[in-house]
Amino acid sequence: MAWIVLIVSGVLEAVWATALGRSEGFTRLAPSAVFAVALALSMAGLAWAMRDIPVGTAYAVWVGIGASLTVVWSMSTGGETVSAVKIALVLGLVGCVVGLKLVGDPH
Repeated sequence: MAWIVLIVSGVLEAVWATALGRSEGFTRLAPSAVFAVALALSMAGLAWAMRDIPVGTAYAVWVGIGASLTVVWSMSTGGETVSAVKIALVLGLVGCVVGLKLVGDPH
């Protein structure tokens, strides 16, 4: 269950990062509210998952999921250019996240 919560928390990290970018320095209400709610839920989920997953692994997976999804979302919506190098690097990041899960702590 901790891994599921961690994955959902990583997805919420991408949500709050995207909302933060759209908040225009917290001057737009809707993206600012989405940012605040997603941030709180993402952090709460990360903290909960860290009860069973070592902090280094949990944090790396959380950041990896959030960063990967944020880049993919930005590229898919035209906010960022798409290139073969970026795609390869994001896939490498995803591979590292999967690797951390596969070789994770035996607890």
